[in-house]
Amino acid sequence: MKIIACYNIKGGIGKTATTVNLAYLASQEGAKTLVWDLDPQGAASFYFRIKPKVKKGGKGLLTGKKELDDVIKGTDFENLDLVPADFSYRNLDLELDDFKNSDKQIRKLLKPLRQEYDYVFLDCPPSVSLVSENILVAADIIMVPTIPTTLSLRTLDQIIEFCKKIGIAHTKILMFFSMVDIRKKLHKQIIENPANNVSTLKTSIPYASDVEKMGVYRQPVPVFASKSRSVKAYHALWSEMKSYMVEGTRG
Repeated sequence: MKIIACYNIKGGIGKTATTVNLAYLASQEGAKTLVWDLDPQGAASFYFRIKPKVKKGGKGLLTGKKELDDVIKGTDFENLDLVPADFSYRNLDLELDDFKNSDKQIRKLLKPLRQEYDYVFLDCPPSVSLVSENILVAADIIMVPTIPTTLSLRTLDQIIEFCKKIGIAHTKILMFFSMVDIRKKLHKQIIENPANNVSTLKTSIPYASDVEKMGVYRQPVPVFASKSRSVKAYHALWSEMKSYMVEGTRG
């Protein structure tokens, strides 16, 4: 089982869209796939038409009153399941702080699912917190969508520094450019000269109305716009991700 976190400190940069679309593509290849919507705003749950509610909330999961397996919901798509968001996740930092090895609780909750799923995608809240630390510790791959702007690259540096501070291996971090508008000179310049302090995927996700329409259709983009350039980009991104994971395993 590979655990893939889509993480950034900034909001509105395509984390949830990436999580939902890549998870959908993985499931359509026959891989048993789980998305855990850890953001109390519940965007991934919304896209999958599932109520953002977990019985007994995040605290129930952490204390063992509710097993993670018990709150998994099936989506409309074969091989693709969801652990919904819950508004109680906003207090998850405080609840995690009560535990010994507080940075390893999410990894502990996922461990029993190792034989059930090929991929687990973690849709992360935009924060630097104990929840973030748990997610980064649990993940095998940390995908960091980054808009090609100066401020977004500065945020990327902060993420790298945060990972270094908590002992996360540099090799786990994969950056890719999202919401790219190649008509903008700055976007084009930054993509042509990417940051050399972290592994950067070649595939970029364009700024496109199809991605925004996920909120209208409440579906992954390949379902309602299968021939769009966004879908081609997500396919390419997923292929590149899989190659990276295979090479990482060999290494």
